[in-house]
Amino acid sequence: MNPFPNLETKAAIEEGATFAPRFDADGLVTCVATDAATGEVLMVAHMNAQSLQLSIETGEAWYWSRSRRELWRKGATSGQIQSIVEMRVDCDQDAIWIRVAVAGDGGCCHTGRRSCFYRVKPTGADAALPLAFG
Repeated sequence: MNPFPNLETKAAIEEGATFAPRFDADGLVTCVATDAATGEVLMVAHMNAQSLQLSIETGEAWYWSRSRRELWRKGATSGQIQSIVEMRVDCDQDAIWIRVAVAGDGGCCHTGRRSCFYRVKPTGADAALPLAFG
């Protein structure tokens, strides 16, 4: 069940004021969560229509777990609830960006780290170096 409209024209999708997320073949849209205060990228997850609707209605981040194949309220067991400060959609409405305030210990990664993006891949002249922990 998708409560969101399906816009037909490129102009309506890219320039219109109607929120009409474009879900992929699996019914998912990618969501990037960043810290509302610092801008740090915390995690990338996926939302289906139900989790996106719940996120909008509750003001808290809900996701679809691809591995568990179930709805997932971030922080339900860890206490790391993500309160949405702002939600944006990209130009072609196939990605969501949420700026969040994180409760609990402020972490977001299942490894216990604050961000899921804790490793740095060297590039250019340093590309052969191993991952660094930042």
